[in-house]
Amino acid sequence: MKACFLGGTGIISTDVVRVLLREGWEVTLINRGNRNGEIPGVEQIICDVQDEAALTAAMVDRYFDMVADFICFHPAQAERDIRVFSGKTGQFIFISSASAYLKPPVGGTINESTPLINPYWEYSREKAACEKLFLQAFEEGKLPVTIVRPSHTFSDRSVPVAVHGSNGVWQVLKRMMEGKPVLVPGDGTSLWAVMSSRDFAEAFAGLCGNPHALGQAVQITSEELMTWNDIHKAVAAALGCSFTPCYVPSSMLAGSPLYDMTGNLLGDKAHSVIFDNSKLHHLVPHYVQKERFDQAVRRSVRNYLQTPALQKEDPEFDRWSDAIVSIMKEAAERVAAIAR
Repeated sequence: MKACFLGGTGIISTDVVRVLLREGWEVTLINRGNRNGEIPGVEQIICDVQDEAALTAAMVDRYFDMVADFICFHPAQAERDIRVFSGKTGQFIFISSASAYLKPPVGGTINESTPLINPYWEYSREKAACEKLFLQAFEEGKLPVTIVRPSHTFSDRSVPVAVHGSNGVWQVLKRMMEGKPVLVPGDGTSLWAVMSSRDFAEAFAGLCGNPHALGQAVQITSEELMTWNDIHKAVAAALGCSFTPCYVPSSMLAGSPLYDMTGNLLGDKAHSVIFDNSKLHHLVPHYVQKERFDQAVRRSVRNYLQTPALQKEDPEFDRWSDAIVSIMKEAAERVAAIAR
């Protein structure tokens, strides 16, 4: 079986490639080659996938049992994939996002029939628009499509936190280690699903080459529900320090002129989510989530502490966090004074 990945070296795709290699697939990566050396055993095609002519040339005289695009974010890119890969693969997997579901959620659990309506986040709306194009191509017989919707997935190169700056999560980890308060939306009790990339990869591999997955949208999300308080406590424990929260209304954080968190919070993290993965288990009956969050995140934190390249300082975010903490402390003191 031959697989082709557009991208293939990202937070969630790297482990998918490793699992397919372990299962005996021949894997080709099409990307700019920046991280390909980290995955031995793959064929590498150095190409800017945004250059349609170059991508078309790379596919001449090639056919893959499965092609997966991990770096398609806009409808124009979806239209390019349909043109380039029509007749070139037995299955095309588009990686969408569970953030595309209706926000705020209505009712109980979220499944694949939940409407794709997110008024807060353009990223999510673009993913939903891509899905529509791919499913139309499937209906017209142009491309044998499977859509995968991950939720919050992390790897050894990422640590999940609720709020961070433009340089990533290191400054939040550093604040924890320094005993500083960490910003948490709401009161930290909303439920969230955080999944390790290794578990995601095992589930994803079960959809590859699976004829029953054609024409289907399938969500791959964690079945271990945790609050944001629980998530941050587990990260702090992995760091060997305590967690000091500073609770902030999500609307206040989203309204900051310095950081646009409207989509990330109001369109996603601020809401409790409970996913129903029945369809995944029907299509991949052998799949079982194996890693608890506290176990997986220890590995991620350890990698951060051992990898200077991941430790990107963000003094601007640190100062902004301190200012928010000061505002919330003053507000709490005023409320306490009124209560007295």
